[in-house]
Formats: sequence, structure tokens, C-alpha cells
Amino acid sequence: GAMAARGGGGGAPRVAERSAERVRELVARLGGDRPVLRVLVANNGLGAVKFIRSVRQWASKHLGDERAIPIVAMASPEDMKVGAEHIRMADQFVEVPGGSNNNNYANVKLIVETAQQANVDAVWPGWGHASEFPELPAALEAAGIAFLGPPEGPMAALGDKIGSSILAQAAGVPTLAWSGSHVSVGYQECGGVIPDDVYRAACIHTVEEAVRACEKIGYPVMLKASWGGGGKGIRKVQNQDDTIAGFKQVQAEVPGSPIFAMRMASNCRHLEVQLLADKHGNVCYIHSRDCSTQRRHQKIVEEGPVTVASPDTLLKMEHAACELARHVGYVGAATVEYLFSPETGEFCFLELNPRLQVEHPVTEWISGVNIPSCQLMIAMGIPLYAISDIRRLYGQDPADVGQPIDFKTTPAVPPKGHVVAV
Repeated sequence: GAMAARGGGGGAPRVAERSAERVRELVARLGGDRPVLRVLVANNGLGAVKFIRSVRQWASKHLGDERAIPIVAMASPEDMKVGAEHIRMADQFVEVPGGSNNNNYANVKLIVETAQQANVDAVWPGWGHASEFPELPAALEAAGIAFLGPPEGPMAALGDKIGSSILAQAAGVPTLAWSGSHVSVGYQECGGVIPDDVYRAACIHTVEEAVRACEKIGYPVMLKASWGGGGKGIRKVQNQDDTIAGFKQVQAEVPGSPIFAMRMASNCRHLEVQLLADKHGNVCYIHSRDCSTQRRHQKIVEEGPVTVASPDTLLKMEHAACELARHVGYVGAATVEYLFSPETGEFCFLELNPRLQVEHPVTEWISGVNIPSCQLMIAMGIPLYAISDIRRLYGQDPADVGQPIDFKTTPAVPPKGHVVAV
């Protein structure tokens, strides 16, 4: 595709060299090992705009120039036609084919080729599109380009609801009664790939197995296809007849998908913990969000921090989330989702989203942490404790970047207020 650059003129190379020098200095000072001098945004719309704003804000503060790290956008004909904001804001854009997103923003091969052509050091995937395709970090790594997200291994292992529950059990994170409650294997132990027999033992393959599993779990039960999503391949069953019909419907809605059964938690709140993990094995939590107000299994209201759980329980949830991320060698931003029962005060692991979520600004408002800039610094090999926003969040001197923080024992300072976002 054609490429268009903003600006130019005789002074441009010198300015670029000065900026690059500043980035290298900052990365060295903060203990990183991989300067990122240019970034490709493999996304469009709100996500892309938010990333550009956050990175420029950070660059202005820490590099003295908001455009110190040029940002390259992908531009589909449809987005060009409507004058999409992410294209207008970027320092440069590369034209990509039109049509559905598998031709552009979700096309792994195209993203990697575009990144190489635009000569970037890193790619930001955002959410949606290709952000949860393990092939993307794998292909970028092969091309020597940093991915602002987790490595292929943890992403593949966690991107699957069944696999992630098996790993959560191994990491000691509580899970709801389900068809795989008796199954557990450690990430290190299996090299990140859950053995077939273990995986199959957690699934339901026939109507008879469905009925047996549901009786063991106790009704009401949710039957779910692990490849489903957005309300597809999910049925609530109350008795044996429901189970027989529901199992067949789930099978038909998401053909070929593994299916599992999980206790239906009644009157539960949907709580989530925001995590960041660096390349050095450090994992920290950045407060929590409550996204219980859902309609047809889709979130509509987000608030933070969580107030429905006791501070003690919330801390347990935050630490369990960190434990899971450490267990699988996670890197980058993630969200661990839990179900919480206000009646019993118990919480259970639901899933880990291996990407930044659309609702992350709620967390930024209450924590003072610029999350996209953290994704960028993590990719540069900078440890979490050298990031000033994180140091502040954990009550440490923001300037003392060489001083490690033990995130297992150091609590975060209480959230700045309470936010409700719709």
C-alpha cells in the first residue's frame, strides 16, 4: 500500500535522530534493553485514538516532545473516506485494503508486512481485531518486531476458557464447580500446552456426559462452547431435559467447539482486576472494576474501584490474579475477570483477557497510571518498578527508578475516588 508521511523538509532527519537519542537515553536510564523508536497501531477507531493520545501525553512529559516516538496508522479506504480521527492524528499512515477486518486490521500477515514496510520497532494491537490471535505475537517475534502484548505461549494458553480454568486451578486461583474441576496441570510442567487427554477430561462430548456433569455440579448450570462469545454458544440449564436440548443447541451454534459445563452462579457480581506484567517476572495490580451491569452477556456499565467486596477479599482477588499471570509468564496488560457472591463473600475465576480492554480509562482515572504508555515501556524491557506512575501507585518515590518494589508484599495506595462509566 502507499504510504504518506506528515511534515518532512530538511530538518526532519536531524529531529528524528535527536528524538531517537532521547528515547535510547530514557530506556537505558530506566533499565530497559529494547528502545522502541516507531510504533504501528494495528487498530482503528476509539482504541487507536486513545493509544495515540496516551503515548503523546507520556512522550511530552518524559521525552520533552509529544511526537518523539512517531506513530504509524493503518488506513482502510472506508476509514479514509470518513476522515477517521486515528488517521488524522498519526504521524504517518499506510493504506491497507478495504472490506471486512480480515482484509486489514485483523489480518496478521498484512500487519507484519505493514510493520516491516513502515520500519517500526513495535506493534500495538489494541482490543478486538487481531489483538487475541496468538499468530500475531509469533509472526512479529519472527520478524524481530516487538508486540505490545503477551508472548504467543501465554496468550494461546489463556485465550481459551477451558485451558485458562485448568491453569488457574494449578495456580491456586478458586474456580466455580465445572466439568473440569478435577483437572489441573501447571503451565511450566506442560510447557504452556495443556496435554490433549487433560483438556478432553475437562470437556463434555456427548449428551450423556452433559447430563452426568450437570448432576455432579448441581443445577442451575451454564453450558458453554469455548469458542463462543458475545452471547453465542451459551445456555442456562435447570434440569435434565434442559441439558439434553441445551447441549444440542450449543453444539449447533458453534460447530466443532469444545464444550464445558459450569455452575450458574446466581446473584453474582462481575468483578475484574487490571494487571501489568513486565519481562522480568514482576506483576502488579492496578485496582479493580465492577462490570456487573450486563445486558445479554455484554457489559454496559463499568465502575471502579470495586466496593461490593470487603477490602480483605479484594486484596485476595488482586493477589490471585497476579499469581496466575506470574504462573504463565505473562507480559503486558491483562484483565482477570471474577464472579463474586455478595452473600457468601466468595470469588471464582472466570477468565483472563490477554489484552487491554476498552474500559481501561476507568482504571486510569482512579489510579493515575497511563496504561498504554506502560505497555510501551514494558515492550522496551523496562521493569515495572522503574515506571514513575507505578511507583506512585505503590507509595514509592517516583524518581527512585532503580529501587525494586516487591509487589507481593507492597500494597497499592487507595484509589483516587470512584468512577462510573457508561
